Amino acid sequence: METQIIELEKKYWQGMENHEYETVKNLTHFPCIIAGKNGVHSVDETTFKNMFESGNGDKIKVLGFSDVTSQSLTESTVVTAYVIELEDVKQKKAMKCACTSTWVKENSNWVCALHTEAELSES
Repeated sequence: METQIIELEKKYWQGMENHEYETVKNLTHFPCIIAGKNGVHSVDETTFKNMFESGNGDKIKVLGFSDVTSQSLTESTVVTAYVIELEDVKQKKAMKCACTSTWVKENSNWVCALHTEAELSES
């Protein structure tokens, strides 16, 4: 199950990279909770779509995943953590973020209910 979840994480990030709203939406539980450098937010589907579309000019490229760890809490809940390396295409700047996600099974489909990101310092 954990392997399936990291594949869904990769699909999610590929959807972000390719700016494919339907892919990302279909992998998201609403309302979802997002925590990162802009604080903590509970986001409904309409707000999520507005946030997604407002970032249309923010092009990212996924460079890789590392330090992946996952744990099944129940048959319908998995938590995962990993480091993702991204490139801001506009600024030609690479960065690494530590991410965590909580995935829940709804109607036989896995969806992300909680996602956190913390940019790692360059040390």
